[in-house]
Amino acid sequence: MKLKNLKKKIRRLEKRLQEGPKKLAKLKQKLQAAAAAKAMKAARKSAARATAARPAAKPSASMGKKSPAQKAAKKPASVKKAKRKLNLSPERRAQLAAAMKARWAAKRSAEAGAKTASSDNQHSPLESPPQAPDTRQDGI
Repeated sequence: MKLKNLKKKIRRLEKRLQEGPKKLAKLKQKLQAAAAAKAMKAARKSAARATAARPAAKPSASMGKKSPAQKAAKKPASVKKAKRKLNLSPERRAQLAAAMKARWAAKRSAEAGAKTASSDNQHSPLESPPQAPDTRQDGI
């Protein structure tokens, strides 16, 4: 092997060895940053869940026993998820509001039409036929 090529190979190898620790340090920093971001996200999520599902203050034990009906009424319904705020432009919000109002109006008119049709005597059951007078002659 020529001396010039050997020197070139040694130079390249030294350069690669110098860059190696730098790259490794950079990747480790990225990994730590990603882990920290993931931990922050998980902490934020659990805090949001805890505030949403926080139970009301419990009454003192001296209040007495509750009836089964009161216990059933007191059980909390499924916890509602916080609604996500949509990032809508004012124009799109107005467009959606108009569409929903039109849908509700159509639904109301359909329900009103159904009520008037069912209140007509056309669909009601037939009345029982009039009974003939009693023609028995028992003497009573």
